[in-house]
Amino acid sequence: MTFLEGGPALAEIHWHPPSSPESAARAEALFASSFDGAPAGVWSAPGRANLIGEHVDYVGGICLPLALPQRTWLAVRPRTDGLLRLVSGQCPEVWQGAVRAVRPGHPRGWPAYLAGVVWALISEGLLPAGFGGVDVAVHSDVPLGAGLSSSAALECALAVALAELFGSGSSLDTAGRSALVKACIRAENEIALAATGGMDQTVALHARTGHCLRLDCDSGAVDPLPLPLDANGLVLLVINTNAPHRLVDGQYRARRVVVERAARLLRVPTLRRISSVQDAVGRLAALGEDDPELLRRVRHAISETARAGAAARLLVEGRLAELGPLLDASHTSLREDYEVSSLELDNVVDAAKEAGALGARMVGGGFGGSALALVETAAVPAVTEAVLAATEAKALPTPTFLHALPGPSAARWS
Repeated sequence: MTFLEGGPALAEIHWHPPSSPESAARAEALFASSFDGAPAGVWSAPGRANLIGEHVDYVGGICLPLALPQRTWLAVRPRTDGLLRLVSGQCPEVWQGAVRAVRPGHPRGWPAYLAGVVWALISEGLLPAGFGGVDVAVHSDVPLGAGLSSSAALECALAVALAELFGSGSSLDTAGRSALVKACIRAENEIALAATGGMDQTVALHARTGHCLRLDCDSGAVDPLPLPLDANGLVLLVINTNAPHRLVDGQYRARRVVVERAARLLRVPTLRRISSVQDAVGRLAALGEDDPELLRRVRHAISETARAGAAARLLVEGRLAELGPLLDASHTSLREDYEVSSLELDNVVDAAKEAGALGARMVGGGFGGSALALVETAAVPAVTEAVLAATEAKALPTPTFLHALPGPSAARWS
């Protein structure tokens, strides 16, 4: 059954992800055509949508991410000569480099995320110092540049593969997965030079089917919260604007620098330690700080964490349909205070709400990418039609749609 009968053409709706056997087979086929022999196995990790709590993972805030059914698949085989050989279905030319040559800023592009994982696992003592290298072939069902954490899916799939191939029996228990989260964050921050927080890696490695996570980025606590969308007649619709976002062009890092400066001025480890926006503004004013940009960034960081906490309470109480106003307020804050939205994102959010979505907001790093809408099941055709019409009217890229069903964490397939 599809909810989209009478709506947009099914070719425009990625309502169901590709099957796991098909995706795993594509990774294996790419491995066979690129390298001699067969892989030692195939592993995968999910993309991510974040219900609410955007741009607060690096300020100690609360966020509610969930794993998407779309996954990144890696066929992996160990080597003994100290080389990394990497190939992707999106970039079929094999990249090759020495393990010992990996360093901040090298390699560049997508290989940095995989090479960085190897570097970080060695640095954290989770791989031997004399690690012999690895061959990796990548097939991804997670849309690239859509703000759905394709990079963390790439990192975490390899981390799980290497943990199974080289780790102890406890490598993938809860504590072991938390250690892999730390390594993957280091890979992205220190080798790929993307100043992201740890939300994406945490959900990729700790996700639970049918749940989102309440991630407390101050304490590190990770608590699964049931997200029974179907039972409540609701759909989380991810709308990919197909306007690619870029997190390494300085915009993401610039905002992180501002909020970290605010924390230093306020003499707190993170802005999570500030009780309210009013408290922060008053204390900054007492220090003679009245920079409008700094105050806007701080207002978002503190208010977004409060919204995420409120959303978590609604989920605990089973009041999913009441999430809409929180999603709307989140988008307003991201657009006006954090200034990370875009014409394409604002357009699809506005169109979805006007067509009956209970709430909608941009999701991910911003500057393009995707939005998320909470929609009653019966309203999905009207919402998708309205979004497509609004983008066509403004001559913007044609969006595509994903059904955000909360899926499982990174794991071995074969």
